Parts: sequence; C-alpha cells; structure tokens
Amino acid sequence: MASLIEKVNTLISANLHSIVDRALEQNSVAVMDEYIRQAEKNLEALEDSAATVGGTVKTLKRKYDEFAAAAEKLDRDIDTLIMKGKNDLAGAAQAELNTKQQLAQEYYEQWQEQDRQYQNMLDMRLKLEGRLTAIRQEREHLRSLIELTEAKKVTTKTIKSLDNLATMGDKEISSLADQIRGRLDTEDARLDMATRNISEQIDDVVRSGEIERQLEERKKRLGMGAAGDGGAASSGGSSAASS
Repeated sequence: MASLIEKVNTLISANLHSIVDRALEQNSVAVMDEYIRQAEKNLEALEDSAATVGGTVKTLKRKYDEFAAAAEKLDRDIDTLIMKGKNDLAGAAQAELNTKQQLAQEYYEQWQEQDRQYQNMLDMRLKLEGRLTAIRQEREHLRSLIELTEAKKVTTKTIKSLDNLATMGDKEISSLADQIRGRLDTEDARLDMATRNISEQIDDVVRSGEIERQLEERKKRLGMGAAGDGGAASSGGSSAASS
C-alpha cells in the first residue's frame, strides 16, 4: 500500500510542463504516452485499494455501532439491576460493559483512521484523474503541432524557441500549445510575406513584358516597326512617288 501511495504521489506531483517540454525536445509524444500508461495503471490499482479500504471502513463502523449499541443497552440494564438490588449481576454486567466500551473505542479509532486513509485515497484519485485529463488533452494538441512543424521543416527552430519556458510551472501548461501555435502563425506570416513578394516580382515582370508586347503591336499597326522595316517602307514610298 505504501509503495502504491508513493507512486501515485510521484505521478500527481510530476511537472506536466516538463513532460510537455521533453516531448517537444524529442519531437515525439512517447514521453507523454509513458506518463499516461503509468498513471492509468496506478489509478486502477488505487481504485482497487480504495474500494478495499472503503469496505474496511464500513465494517469497522458497523462493528463500532454494534458494540456502542450493546454498551448503551448494558448500561441501562445495570441501572435496572441496581434498582432491583441485584448487585452481583450488576457487577458482572459492569465488567462486561467495560469490555464492550473498550472494544467500541478501539473500533471507533480504527474506523476513524481507516476513514481518513480512505478519504485521502479518494482525494488522490481525483487529483490523478485531473492530471490524466490535462496530459491527454495536451498530448493531442502537441501531436498535431509536432506533425505540423515536421511538415513545415521548422521543428528545430520552434523547439529552440521554447528554451525560455524552462522555468515555468504547471499553471502555464494550458497556454503552451497556444504559444507554439502563435510562433507557427508568425512563421506562416513570414512565409506568406515571402511568397507574396515573389509573386509580386513575377507579376511585375509579366506585366512589364505584356506592356512591351502591346507597344510593339501598336508600332506595327502604325507602320513604326524596327529600324530596318521603317527604312524599307520609306524606300518603297519614294519609288511610288517617282513613278
């Protein structure tokens, strides 16, 4: 039991942010999967042990109630025996009452101790379930993010930018995915800007080429071709005038 409690306490006190960081550094959710497996395994064992202790609590309480009720009845009977002058029976009953009261007290103390342990185990179960829920949610977020960063070939750059998160505590876990998404969004914006600039340069070149083509067509229509063509046109014009 002590070993189980220690394992559960270790899982509860584990720094989930550190686990998430390690998953990012390794570019894999394997470390998170291992935590989930251990937590699920120990949670199941904890629930079994809690059920056993809970049963013991009910048994001890029932025993205490039985002895307490018997002692209360015996106490009333002793009064009746004394009033009827049956002192020998009253003495024997008093000795039995002392025994029952002592047993009732022992059962009460055991009941209270087991109940404290039972309540502590229930509290630990809730905490471990909460940790499991958190790590499962982060696992899905980070799995998608890792796949995205891998696809964009910026994994190393993204992970290095997380160094400043090393000193953060568990309260920052919920915002970690958003921070990574923010960095990826910035990277996307940079890529979009670079793509747009290239597109604009291409468009400029295409547009300038189109304009030149259009001007050349106009020149041809106006009889203003290349210099050689222009000379031939002038020569032909002179011959026509001479004849």
